[in-house]
Amino acid sequence: MNKPVTIPDVQSSADKRHLAIDKVGIKDIKFPVRIKDRAGREQHTIANFNMYVNLPHNFKGTHMSRFVEILNEHEYEITVESFKKMLSEMNRRLEAKTGHIEMTFTYFIRKEAPVSGIKSLMDYEVTFIGEINDSTPVITVKVVVPVTSLCPCSKKISKHGAHNQRSHVTVTAKTNGFLWIEDLIDLVEKEASCELYGLLKRPDEKYVTEHAYENPKFVEDMVRDIAVLLNQDDRVATYMVESENFESIHNHSAYAMIQSDKGTRE
Repeated sequence: MNKPVTIPDVQSSADKRHLAIDKVGIKDIKFPVRIKDRAGREQHTIANFNMYVNLPHNFKGTHMSRFVEILNEHEYEITVESFKKMLSEMNRRLEAKTGHIEMTFTYFIRKEAPVSGIKSLMDYEVTFIGEINDSTPVITVKVVVPVTSLCPCSKKISKHGAHNQRSHVTVTAKTNGFLWIEDLIDLVEKEASCELYGLLKRPDEKYVTEHAYENPKFVEDMVRDIAVLLNQDDRVATYMVESENFESIHNHSAYAMIQSDKGTRE
């Protein structure tokens, strides 16, 4: 009988440089997930994961394979609650005090065009960001919402029309309770000059053009109006709202940002 071969565990060997590492792990690993939506359905999508832990000064390296093992043990079953469990499990398995997981995926909402009622899918970029220090997991939700913005100044000074552009509004929020992804998207789209749709017929195109014209918004207006609603929502504890307008008459973007910790706001 062959004797078992002893394979050295180099990662666990001592390191003499006495320098702790804040984050070490794996980045940009793709994995299939299922996400529940507000209508009670499940969406099947692909997520990109970044997974990190801290590394004490006395260890040479971390065990990279364990990150992948944890993902595969949660095969497809990714929810906010399982995301928290995955954070705790990662810290325990890797003997770490702090952990960080980012999960970015495309989220779809079936929308009806405003006049024709024709249905189509609209895509949004969503990120769950989980952090754990010792035993308390904290989850942050980040949503990028594409919308239309129309310039109030252009409308005021122009004899005909006004310049408009597609904008990306990004809301990053820590919550006090459960908040659907759709809740954040709805909040943003209501404050835009006009929301976007995957498919429009000619009557719909007329509607969205005129609707944007009647609701001009500077980039500053966009973040302020959204911040007002976030301040009124008790489910939101802290937030950052950003708007980037991809200008149609310039080769640069306009940008504005407001962030707030509502617990410390005067």
